[in-house]
Amino acid sequence: MPGASRGEHRVLIIDDHVLFAESLELALSLEGYDVRRLEAPDEGGSMATLRSLALRANPRTVLLDLDLGRFGDGMNLVAPLARANANVVVLTASEDVGRWGACMRLGARKVLSKTGALQQALATVRRLHQGLPVVTREELESLLEAWARDRQAHDDVRRRLDLLTPRERQVLGALIEGRTVRAIAQDSVVSEATVRTQVKSILGKLEVSSQLAAVGMANQVGWKVGA
Repeated sequence: MPGASRGEHRVLIIDDHVLFAESLELALSLEGYDVRRLEAPDEGGSMATLRSLALRANPRTVLLDLDLGRFGDGMNLVAPLARANANVVVLTASEDVGRWGACMRLGARKVLSKTGALQQALATVRRLHQGLPVVTREELESLLEAWARDRQAHDDVRRRLDLLTPRERQVLGALIEGRTVRAIAQDSVVSEATVRTQVKSILGKLEVSSQLAAVGMANQVGWKVGA
């Protein structure tokens, strides 16, 4: 809250890159903030574990990395932390502005590139402590527009994938697993020519020119055979 001392402003760091997290912790501690690093279990645990630990810490501001190693995508923590009235500042090595926009849509106050993030993170925490805005309307609108474009592209890919027949979905699933046309034909007890015809149909419906592009498109949206 504006007017409160820095010692009353608890900052939680959620980042599995130890050296970077320690640098943040030291810099913020020297400025007088109540800083803590989330201590994740060495073994086991899940994203739900991190969420519980983070909420229990009752932070005012959270510096959150998106790449949390074995725990997965830190974006899954943005909304629950924001709903708990924490100021979520995302720190990421990703330059995907559509992903940045997704974080803002989920309630993040700001997204910072990890390149040169230390000083920017300090400045952002200071402004949040003072109750000042940390993103302009233009920046926010630009990021949300990038998210919307990505969402539209994602939906378009899903629409194309939905055109596949059950058999074509099986063939695409096998291609994703790295199986060759010959192997797919042998497994299905059909001719290679039949499988090539099915692959050609898949490429046409997905509007791509190669098996590699088809596999990349499916992976891009997290497509699964049974999804």
